[in-house]
Amino acid sequence: MILVTGGTGLVGCHLLYSLVNENKKVRALHRKNSKTDSVRKVFSYYSKDYKKLFDKIEWIEGDINDITSLDVAFQNISEIYHCAAFISFSNQDFNAMKKINVEGTANMVNTAIDNKVDKFCYVSTIAAIGERKNMLIDEECEWKENNNPYSKTKHDAELEVWRGISEGLNAVIVNPGVIIGSGYWKRGSGAFITQISRGMNYFPPGKTGFICVKDVVKIMRELMDKNIFSERFLLVAENWTQKDFIYSVCNYLNLKSPIKKASKSIMILGLILDAARSFFLNKRRRLSSAIIKSSHSKNEYSNKKISSVLNYKFTMVEKSIKVTCENFKLN
Repeated sequence: MILVTGGTGLVGCHLLYSLVNENKKVRALHRKNSKTDSVRKVFSYYSKDYKKLFDKIEWIEGDINDITSLDVAFQNISEIYHCAAFISFSNQDFNAMKKINVEGTANMVNTAIDNKVDKFCYVSTIAAIGERKNMLIDEECEWKENNNPYSKTKHDAELEVWRGISEGLNAVIVNPGVIIGSGYWKRGSGAFITQISRGMNYFPPGKTGFICVKDVVKIMRELMDKNIFSERFLLVAENWTQKDFIYSVCNYLNLKSPIKKASKSIMILGLILDAARSFFLNKRRRLSSAIIKSSHSKNEYSNKKISSVLNYKFTMVEKSIKVTCENFKLN
């Protein structure tokens, strides 16, 4: 049986669909207050029999920071896809991210070793990859400390997986770029599409790697099926500027594209105003220095390693955006 954590998230949800669609026996760990409605919604994008497929999943209540519930969830498990994570760029959430991303991953690794699990796949992020100026970034880039709390916790989580590998765990790590996919319009790229749909006056000047969620899932499964372990793989289909991404989304949503570039001075002013809004209205902050840095960083990533190992052909980013925007309009 296969265990999936983070099944109510973008990658985990699409992974669950891929697995049950091939009649794999799947158990999905979910927290007490997590909702599965979004999982059904995503399934409905791909199948008329989505209810029947959804019912094939064995949902089990638990938490990656609760060892007792993990002991139950790990019963008769041979493969694990660890997709669960807390994503935030705010330092306010650092301790919570450390608890879930680092300690939770350590718990998953330890329990997998104790239960002699055959295979383990960990979903990390390109934010945990080092940077290299004026050159393609690949898996060998040296990690450097930065002001991104999410990046820090995912890097430390990877170290827990590498520790597990040194202790005999058959594990592989994937580092996806910005994941384009349907069904989650308040998180990740889905939240970005939601923001674009409400109108934007400025575009950030940054550049980064993008990939379709279906490609992430296919690659994860292929790596596990082919028993490729003790490796990490950057998963990026193409490198796009954020301007081009926004313009493409605007095109498919029939919206006017922003024509002004968001300079650092403008975003810093926004950061100050956001801090004032948070203080006087007692609301969470929307901007952070990590977001500003990310939106202005011009990074390009290499997919040479995964393309070579699996001879993988990626879905075009433009196609991924089109399909995702079509599903966005349905909602």
